[in-house]
Amino acid sequence: MTLESARSWLAAHAPDLPILEVAESTATVADAALALGVEPGRIAKTLAVRVNGESFLVVARGDARLDNGKTKAEFGGRPRMLGPDETLALTGHPVGGVCPFGLATPLLVYCDVSLQAYDIVYPAAGSLNSSVEVGVDRLAGLVSTRWVNVCRVPEPSEPAG
Repeated sequence: MTLESARSWLAAHAPDLPILEVAESTATVADAALALGVEPGRIAKTLAVRVNGESFLVVARGDARLDNGKTKAEFGGRPRMLGPDETLALTGHPVGGVCPFGLATPLLVYCDVSLQAYDIVYPAAGSLNSSVEVGVDRLAGLVSTRWVNVCRVPEPSEPAG
């Protein structure tokens, strides 16, 4: 799995999107932003979440945080982030390289409206040093079931995270 499964999936579904591999780690939002030379919000992080026994992925801008109240309103239950081992088992990708491409298990994928602040974003590509440059609408069209509003973005005075 990991980079090779993401590469295979992209070759089949979006062959025009190259995978960007860098020497530096892209495992955290801050590391990825630095390695790619973009602001943290442009990193499209993929969150593995469970609500009422159902696991799914949420792709959100890098500086957004999952909002429990919004997630509960959207999905009808309290969200729980999956741990690293469970995330790896479900997605086939390690935490830090989780992406919505080439998943080990078919999962619903939702794009958070926080991504819509940008035209281009950079989700991981299955490893700790790979990413894809993709338009937000294209990303949603490729992987998302629908747009959701389940994250909170920082106020201008808040530190990114």
